Amino acid sequence: MEDINKDDSASPNANFVIVGAGLVGCLASVYLSKLGFKVNVYEYREDIRKNVQTRGKSINLALSHRGLEALKNADIALADFTHMLVPMKGRMIHKRNANCEALMYDVKYQRHIYSIGRNELNKMLLNEAEKKGVKFNFRCKVVKVDFQKKILNISQQSSNEDKPQEVKYDYLIGCDGAYSTIRHCMMRTPLFNFSQTYIDHGYMELSIPVNAQQSEKNKMTPNHLHIWPRVTFMMIALPNEDGSWTVTLFMPFEQFGKIKNRHDLLDFFGQHFADALPLIGHQNLIETFFSSTPQPLVSIKCDKYTVGNDCLIMGDAAHAVVPFFGQGMNAGFEDCQILYEILKHEPSSKAFESFSKKRIIDTHAISNLSMYNYLEMRNLVVSKRFLLLKKLDNMLYKYLWSEMWKPLYVHVTFSSTPYSRCLQIQKFQRQVLNAFGFAIVILLGLLVLGIKFS
Repeated sequence: MEDINKDDSASPNANFVIVGAGLVGCLASVYLSKLGFKVNVYEYREDIRKNVQTRGKSINLALSHRGLEALKNADIALADFTHMLVPMKGRMIHKRNANCEALMYDVKYQRHIYSIGRNELNKMLLNEAEKKGVKFNFRCKVVKVDFQKKILNISQQSSNEDKPQEVKYDYLIGCDGAYSTIRHCMMRTPLFNFSQTYIDHGYMELSIPVNAQQSEKNKMTPNHLHIWPRVTFMMIALPNEDGSWTVTLFMPFEQFGKIKNRHDLLDFFGQHFADALPLIGHQNLIETFFSSTPQPLVSIKCDKYTVGNDCLIMGDAAHAVVPFFGQGMNAGFEDCQILYEILKHEPSSKAFESFSKKRIIDTHAISNLSMYNYLEMRNLVVSKRFLLLKKLDNMLYKYLWSEMWKPLYVHVTFSSTPYSRCLQIQKFQRQVLNAFGFAIVILLGLLVLGIKFS
């Protein structure tokens, strides 16, 4: 605490209020507690440790370097959650003819990303925060925020009283997700710009049970993220620790709407995902599909993350991204670590503004990269030109000095390179690879002409 400014606002007695007890809210509370601050967290939902099922969100996430580093620097021991992790060393591409092709994430060092269940990780972080003295208040809905008086109006769902409770804060952090109430209140203040972009594709969760009948053609090789790319839509499967798989179908809402009955559904899967259909199971697929609704995918950008010096949004509340680079949670966890480092060396009254200025450019960059990666996953991975350039990309990485050339995915997933720098690298490398590809085509053409006229 020696580095923190000595003024009253920065003292350990400062009251930090966090709205949202999801992954980012919990980790933020752990970091603030580590600095000695008093932290209260208010959450709209019930405590998920009471075996409450949360619908509408994927139960699987991809944890990689940035997230792991943020957890480690919050003094959360890897041993506390190793049992939740299922390593994934690359993509397994399922083609229409049922043949598969493996694409490694890191051809040089064979590094993994990890599939992890959202709820189990959230429960672990809730327990960790409570050990640090964080107080959680569940079933508490934020009605409005008075930024001038620094007061939250909270409606307690378990209370019979109509009058909202007033909660005072010194510093307020909104970690309440893509549909953030705190951000909504901030949008009513002057000079706060916000944009949201819904893509015309939705997603639906399916599953492959533990006892799925596998054959040589439909075998789900372990330790891969399985992808069925189909140009305008795709399906993915992430492994669970119990041997089951969480399957997610991404496709245009228009396509979802064309599937009216079980015949349409089985015909669609038989045509596009024939090898996956026996694994999911006909009845399981029918029951899940027609009892679910396709969920929207939204990308959110703000031009700042603060109102005044005492209100901040982080995680999806500040920069929700489409899930195709697997960086939503990792970026949110990195937010927590960056804020912690700033708070160690700057007055609390300046920390939020410093965080906002530092983080904006990087979160906008990962938003753009995530949009691009959807195109790659559903379409480009079956393009001969893309696969050729990918092999060239990996060859340069594998046989050159690795710091001189790293593929985009390696920079984003296995390092803490700022996302904005990753975007710059992508643009440069794309130009180089395209030039290489063009040169190879010219050389092959000249070689063919030479043979023809020799």
